[in-house]
This record gives sequence, C-alpha cells and structure tokens, in this order.
Amino acid sequence: MLKVAWSNVYAHPLPEGHRFPMEKYSLLPEQLLYEGTLTEGNFFTPGSIDERWLLNTHHRDYLDRLERLELSRAEIRAIGFPLTAELVHREKVIANGSVRAAVYALQDGVGMNIAGGTHHAFSDRGEGFCLLNDIAITANYLLENQLVRRVLVVDMDVHQGNGTAEIFRGRTDVFTFSMHGEKNFPHRKEKSHLDIGLSDGTGDREYLCALTANLPKILEVFEPDFLIYQCGVDVLASDQLGRLQLSQNGLKERDETVLTLAKNNRIPVMCCMGGGYSKRIKDIIEGHAHVFRLAQSLYF
Repeated sequence: MLKVAWSNVYAHPLPEGHRFPMEKYSLLPEQLLYEGTLTEGNFFTPGSIDERWLLNTHHRDYLDRLERLELSRAEIRAIGFPLTAELVHREKVIANGSVRAAVYALQDGVGMNIAGGTHHAFSDRGEGFCLLNDIAITANYLLENQLVRRVLVVDMDVHQGNGTAEIFRGRTDVFTFSMHGEKNFPHRKEKSHLDIGLSDGTGDREYLCALTANLPKILEVFEPDFLIYQCGVDVLASDQLGRLQLSQNGLKERDETVLTLAKNNRIPVMCCMGGGYSKRIKDIIEGHAHVFRLAQSLYF
C-alpha cells in the first residue's frame, strides 16, 4: 500500500495576504481522497523529528536560535515566513514525514510526503520559505543508519536547490541534480553535482529533452540505491513565480519519466512536493496530484 505522510499542522495558517498557498496542504489530500486515488488507510501522521537527525544536517547554533525564536530580522526576512513556534514545529513534522516516507519506500518501492521539498534551507540558515532541509535530513538519516549507500536527489522545482547543494558539497555518497530556471531565484546559485539551468519560457519539449538526456546517465554512472524526488509544480506555465511554460501534460510526462526510471532500475524513491504558485489553486492541486496517481498505477 502506498504510504503518504500528512498532518494537519502542514496547513499552518499564515497572516492574511501572504502569497504562499498553505491551503494546498489540506486541499491536496482532500482531492486525492475524493477522486479515489487514496483512501484514509494510505495516510500516516508523522510526529516531530528527533533532534539527533536534525544535527546530522544543520548546525547546532542555528537549531538553538531557531528553537528560541532568536533569528535576526534579516534571517527571518530571507525565510519569508513570520517566525513562530508553530512554524518551527511544522518544519520538524514535515522533515519526519519525509524520513518516514523514505523508510516506507525501502519496503514498497515508493513513499510520499504531501509537503516537504524544503531545498532552500542551508546547514546554518533558512531561506525561501524553508527552515529545515527535509531532503538533506532524509538522505543523511538513510546513510547514517546504513539503510542505503548512495542517494540521488532529483530536484525538479523551478528554483535551484541551493541549500541542498551547499549541504552536500564535496560529498560522494549523495549526488544532487537540479533542473531549474537559470535566471530565477535564487539569484546566487550554489553548485550542485549537476545543474541544468533553463531559459525563461522553456516549454515541454526542451524541458523533457534535458531531463531524458541527463537522468539516465546519472543513474548509470552514480548507481544510486535511493532516489529523493523533489517534484515542484512551479514549472507550470500558469505559475506566478516560475517563468517556464510547462503544460499539465508536460508535468505528467516529467513525473512519469522520473518514477519509471526509478522503478525500472529498482531504486526506491521518496517524493516530496516542493513549490507551486499558480494563481488558481486548482492548477496547483492538479499538478501535485499527478505524481500520486502515477505512484499508485506504477507500484500498486
């Protein structure tokens, strides 16, 4: 059975007028239940993650100041969220959701998190709506517990996974692959193991050609035994921040390419949702729902 991490703290409310669509974290599971893709039995509720696994990724000083709500105004501004104890707790639950979904993936081939993909969190600071890097925390958990030997991060969010790149700089047991808008946020890019920067206006054909030209080669050379898939939907043409031109069909084909390659190569995969900022919430939910439908049809 497909196991999906979700908690009501994912939809933590933000001040009125904030542009981040928190409601997607409650609407997405509702849609998946309504259409019959998932049942209540597919969902599990993660608790807060043990601090030990945060310390494998983030600096002690940063975590202590985060816990005490003592970040500077500049640090809070870089994150983009008002800093509250509830928000910090939310990030810990999301991180644990990705870790537990990854453990389920080792058993079932795939595991999912309704949230996650917080790839802008660095080892010592937050950025871009991300406080804790659930991708890096999950990879380090799997490696530290000797559950896997090599982890591939496939980051398809329109924004480069700069925090993940910084955390795993110089590592040989983790390979970071980021395909993103070259001129989009973050304006100062970090160096992933492989970065594919895309021009504004890139559409389905060019995007999918870049993916299929690179991902099979990475699998062949790096030989990962686990894959973390950050499947952001801010690559859609409807996205207010993305500046790319993918259609919903192009998004489906992207997800199918990644999951099919993982399955055919017998590589367990954990999917975390990443960004999505279309004006119509329907476009965001439909974009995210693709990967859940695909996981059900491919694996179960």
